[in-house]
Amino acid sequence: MISTRGRYALRVLIDLAEHPGGYVPMREVAARQDISLKYIEKILPTLTGGGFIEGVHGKGGGHRLARDPAAITVLDVLLLAEGDLAPVSCLACGAAPCPRAAYCKTLPMWKGYEKMTRDYFGNITIADLAGTEIVGDFII
Repeated sequence: MISTRGRYALRVLIDLAEHPGGYVPMREVAARQDISLKYIEKILPTLTGGGFIEGVHGKGGGHRLARDPAAITVLDVLLLAEGDLAPVSCLACGAAPCPRAAYCKTLPMWKGYEKMTRDYFGNITIADLAGTEIVGDFII
């Protein structure tokens, strides 16, 4: 399951993509997206550290995308925010080898599910989502 952290990270990036051309105060993003500013402030270091956004403090400051929104996939953002998208613990990054893997009847299914998830999210960009025509400010 995708957590609130992952969903909100996407919403922040989409909002910034929809408001290009300068630094956007996070209080504006918070108001448009109906996310508390405190929560946004908790995910900003992750988005900055991942190279997705950059910020400036002081008058006229705020945040903006550090990369072209067409170069940021949903998969990139979710992996950064969630850490892993493995559907079962045995497929999680860094998991110990499962002693049942050689004869596990469900492992191929879980691997296929994980591949579909990665392929699907890896082919959707922030630009794709920002370009979706919806009347008004849409909240995911």
